[in-house]
Amino acid sequence: MTTTYAVLSEGLQKRYGDVHALRGLDLAVPEGSVCGVLGPNGAGKTTAVRVLTTLVRPDAGSALVAGHDVVRDPAGVRKRIAVTGQYASVDGDLTGAENLRLFARLLRAPRARADELLDQFGLTAAAGRPARTYSGGMRRRLDLAASLLVPPRVLFLDEPTTGLDPHSRNGIWDAVRGLASRGTTVLLTTQYLEEADQLADDIVLIDEGRVAQRGTPAALKALVGSYAEVVVADPSALEAAAAVLDRLTGSAPVLDAARRTVGAVTTDSTLTLPRIVREVDAAGVLVVDASLRPPTLDEVFLRLTDRKELVA
Repeated sequence: MTTTYAVLSEGLQKRYGDVHALRGLDLAVPEGSVCGVLGPNGAGKTTAVRVLTTLVRPDAGSALVAGHDVVRDPAGVRKRIAVTGQYASVDGDLTGAENLRLFARLLRAPRARADELLDQFGLTAAAGRPARTYSGGMRRRLDLAASLLVPPRVLFLDEPTTGLDPHSRNGIWDAVRGLASRGTTVLLTTQYLEEADQLADDIVLIDEGRVAQRGTPAALKALVGSYAEVVVADPSALEAAAAVLDRLTGSAPVLDAARRTVGAVTTDSTLTLPRIVREVDAAGVLVVDASLRPPTLDEVFLRLTDRKELVA
């Protein structure tokens, strides 16, 4: 089978003075998939999205979005994409219904499509209220609905659930899953690594303007190994527990005095939880709890980038 890519870039480069934001970025995002783009501060994620959405012209390299070249045919790209930024761009003085109907007129979409989206995003009951009275989650849903008045081939989502409560976040997640199931390709940047874990079919980890790693969430976790964690009864015993985990795992443990935990990544597939407990107990440390589990995406991120700041 031949894979059709909704986003395909090769060797993208972009400089801002002395700052080399992109250093040969290669992306290949299959149609109908959700691709999570992650990376530390200054990795080049924002520049990459700006290039792919035709807001910035690359210095070198090429990129096709929905089959159209971002440099030679930017209008063709814009007709087939939608972009939802980090902050909702709706008019607070207009009602929810007026916002969508205004955008529908501008985009030459049927008015019925605006009403359909109000219902789809659970906004019908609040449709007659000014958008300034909406909660953060409602404004984000309204903003996303406006992006879908003309169903896009590719949807760029930048931090779609920043500042939202768990209930509102789940609502956005459900909407994104629904879009992908109907064939829309979603390129997602997010600072919530759990969000990428929940939504992304593939994850691209960008660092220093290049792709550092890519793969499914499960594949990236497998690169790191397992995570061993011990909760001690007495915080003064953390160092002793850390020495045991250092010896068993061969990696530097992370201590958290507030939680009374010490944890470390291990790639030793023969290491078992009973052995960890026995060894820590033999060191005279009273253990309250212990676990040996797959790493979270946060732990994978830190391990693969060797950074302390998490931002997408």
